[in-house]
Amino acid sequence: MEMRTLGSTGLKVSLLGLGTVKIGRNAGVKYPRGFDLPDDDAVIALLNAARTLGINLLDTAPAYGVSEERLGQLLPKTAGWRREDWVIVTKAGEDFENGASQFDFAPAAIRVSVERSLQRLRLDHVDAVLLHSDGEDEAGDRFLPAAEELMRLKQRGLIRASGFSGKTVAGAERLLPHVDLLMATYNPGHTAEAGVIARSGQQGKGVLIKKALASGHAHDPAAALAMAATLPGVSSIVVGTLSPANLRANVAAVAAGRVA
Repeated sequence: MEMRTLGSTGLKVSLLGLGTVKIGRNAGVKYPRGFDLPDDDAVIALLNAARTLGINLLDTAPAYGVSEERLGQLLPKTAGWRREDWVIVTKAGEDFENGASQFDFAPAAIRVSVERSLQRLRLDHVDAVLLHSDGEDEAGDRFLPAAEELMRLKQRGLIRASGFSGKTVAGAERLLPHVDLLMATYNPGHTAEAGVIARSGQQGKGVLIKKALASGHAHDPAAALAMAATLPGVSSIVVGTLSPANLRANVAAVAAGRVA
């Protein structure tokens, strides 16, 4: 698996990252088919497969149900577990409770969220925390106090990098000077953020791609992954799956895209 620098963070990440929403939440998601949450053995097998394939980036969030807790419990049970083998990314600002998302970007709420994530993940620091946008990105200034709080948490050593997972080009552009990395949407049906992705890379910011498979709706998943792999500025493409076989296919598609 190709490794890339995550902007100027000093972190090296696999070109394909593993999204973990499906190990913690199956309500209120936008995938084409429903699914059951996997048992512990299945999660451990998936994480072992990811490591064997050279994947080191795991993406989670408080909004992903019990994903953080399960990673905290099960990562130490994987083969040859070492904390330094993984780059763990989580988020702050959104929680999912009682079937609905709740948002709070007040600095105090961001601080509490990060401290809670560390407890759930059983870590003394997390590699990156992204503000989990509620979609009101056009008023980008409203996220700035939260971004400043992430920088304070970085100074305290609780996080290594700060970021913004937004939903619009305007929001990404506004937050770009205030964070270390962006998470942006890019797939064959949504290419509007290609420009800000490229500019992010040029400015030394890390870029994580989300929804490369359009939440499971991509007509040609292999082509979509290959397309994202060759986009300038991309550090890693985060894709969720519960299947080791699908994970292997995704790795092959990313590799084929880089060769082509």
